[in-house]
Amino acid sequence: MSKPTLEMINSRPDDATLLADEAKYCSFGDTVHYVEPPKIFDGCEGSYMYDKEGKAFLDLQMWYSACNFGYANERLNNVLKKQIDTLPQCASQYLHPTKIELAKTIAQGMEQRFGYQGRVHFNVGGSQCIEDSLKVVRNATGGKSLMFAFQGGYHGRTLGASSITSSYRYRRRYGHFGDRAMFVPFPYPFRRPKGMTAEEYGEHLVAEFARLFETEYHGVWDPKVGQAEYAAFYAEPLQATGGYIVPPRNYFKGLKKVLDQYGILLVVDEIQMGFYRTGKLWSIEHFDVKPDVVVFAKALTNGLNPLGGLWAREELINPEVFPVGSTHSTFASNPLGTAVGLEVLKMTSETDYEKMVMDSGAYFLEGLKTLEKKHKEIGEVDGLGLALRAEICTEDGFTANKALVDKMVDIGMSGDLDWKGNKMGLVLDIGGYYKNVITFAPSLHITRQEIDQGIELLDQLITRAKKEL
Repeated sequence: MSKPTLEMINSRPDDATLLADEAKYCSFGDTVHYVEPPKIFDGCEGSYMYDKEGKAFLDLQMWYSACNFGYANERLNNVLKKQIDTLPQCASQYLHPTKIELAKTIAQGMEQRFGYQGRVHFNVGGSQCIEDSLKVVRNATGGKSLMFAFQGGYHGRTLGASSITSSYRYRRRYGHFGDRAMFVPFPYPFRRPKGMTAEEYGEHLVAEFARLFETEYHGVWDPKVGQAEYAAFYAEPLQATGGYIVPPRNYFKGLKKVLDQYGILLVVDEIQMGFYRTGKLWSIEHFDVKPDVVVFAKALTNGLNPLGGLWAREELINPEVFPVGSTHSTFASNPLGTAVGLEVLKMTSETDYEKMVMDSGAYFLEGLKTLEKKHKEIGEVDGLGLALRAEICTEDGFTANKALVDKMVDIGMSGDLDWKGNKMGLVLDIGGYYKNVITFAPSLHITRQEIDQGIELLDQLITRAKKEL
């Protein structure tokens, strides 16, 4: 699909009617409206969304990194269409080829990368896969329900996933059901203590974490029996909702050494950073550690089907320890999703996505650096591959400036930016501890021309936003 046709435009109610119906009939519990009134889109293709009038919006967040390979990717769409005409449905007590082939491809890739044999378990989305991973972890550790996780970490909003997500607002009205987390600081280089390098800050935080195991009175370790009360550490290698924070390269290696010493599993959440977002299939590969469990979703199907999964080491998930029926979802490993997921992995094996993404990311980051020099309100730009960030601040270059970034989002969604004499829009996502970080997750297929366009539009955005505040 691309721009909406006249027939499509005339076939649906106008925006005002739709918004009135949404206000009356839709639960707001599953919705986040970043602008008022909310924007309604009618088409998409490549790096662009289109509204009812066919106006283009350059999308630099791609459905929170679910559409890594561009909107309406022809190759992936065609696989989905073919599967619809072949085997669109199959109950999960039966088998179909692409489930087995996809699991095999992922598991063999994990063994090549990390040296562990393991198995793949599917479910329908990121939060649900986190829930399944909690079952795997609790089962493997004798029912331990306490976890470590990071301040600023996000793992989902189901009951279990929200218990290891550091934002209390996702739990406040629901209480606690089982799993709980101790939240420890994530190495946030831009906001590190003065006088430390980023690497020294990483080492400092590892040492602080290791101190929890020095005596029994820190509450996590019983030295008499050599056992921790905590089962696993849930970690995003780069924080996603937390603001696309790139940790110092030495941090995870030091953390994993402590976890291994005390028998604590490392569960890596690749839901937003997996599938080459950072230039590696899995973002944890940048940090030279071997995870025990990896959770993935989103871009596995390029947003065409709600399919996710987890991989775990053989001893954690083999049928003797995690038997038939340990967890289940009707639509897990459905043939539409597994067919597209298998094609995603075939596609990425045929092209050097690592080089492509790292080169595009470096080019994009250089453009952001030019804006950083021009606008003192940009406190920092950073990134890894095509996971990029710009921290928007006050004129001091450090104090968070949520008002300015909110105004930028509003202007971008107005569709009133100028591009060579034409009006267009810019789709951005905001994250960070203070909701002042623009997190960039463009299509991995973004062109140099589209990056240049994005930088120009961002320049317009921040210039206009400063004047309008």
